[in-house]
Amino acid sequence: LSPDCSFTCHYRCRALVRLDCSGPPGAGDEDDGNEQVLEKDTNVDEPSEWEKTELDQAQVEQRIKEYNSQINSNLFMSLNKDGSYTGFIKVQLKLVRPVSVPATKRVPSLQAGRPHPQGVKRRTSFYLPKGTVKHLHILSHTRASDVIDALLRKFTVIDNPRKFALFERSEKDEQVYLRKLGDDEQPLRLRLLAGPSEKVLSFVLKENETGEVNWDAFTLPELHNFLLILQREEEEHLRRLRHRYARCRQKMQEAL
Repeated sequence: LSPDCSFTCHYRCRALVRLDCSGPPGAGDEDDGNEQVLEKDTNVDEPSEWEKTELDQAQVEQRIKEYNSQINSNLFMSLNKDGSYTGFIKVQLKLVRPVSVPATKRVPSLQAGRPHPQGVKRRTSFYLPKGTVKHLHILSHTRASDVIDALLRKFTVIDNPRKFALFERSEKDEQVYLRKLGDDEQPLRLRLLAGPSEKVLSFVLKENETGEVNWDAFTLPELHNFLLILQREEEEHLRRLRHRYARCRQKMQEAL
């Protein structure tokens, strides 16, 4: 159990895990709680007006020039000779469930003096640290489903890509809006149309909620694991609520 991020794993798997668990415990709790109150999911079939904009070649070139003039980094967009363009998008991984990564452990042979040449493939699960962010260099025609595949490869996640979805996040009138992107939507095109502002548009990878879960399809050990995870999530949620109410109570007592 890590003292910073509360990550838990089997003691034999500790050497296989590489995480940056920087930051004090509880950091960012208040922001997470506030954002959950403000978030509003919108339908995948209801894109904003600017997302429906069609650009010709000259307009694309002009937009790229304007975009590059507004950023304060070297993450520029570049126009290619064939009319396509390349650039960077930043994706925040906001996953509440653990992900699975491969782990290979050598198994000794039963016969002394004859090492077993093959390894046994195993998987281990862990929570990605809060606030994990990844920059991807993609093409204008790269689809949202391709971005999900690339992110899973970067973190060597072996879960089915259909378990995840890419969302666009925007802030307007102190309200946070989330919209799930369709598989064929092009994130870099949306980035160009929205401009570099993260408040106008940012990308978030979350779990793909597809409806009711068929619990009968899971084994007993998996169901026991899910119960443990739910218990820990409930305890963490209660801890945050108690902390928030304690702060409010303290402020009121100071005012009195």
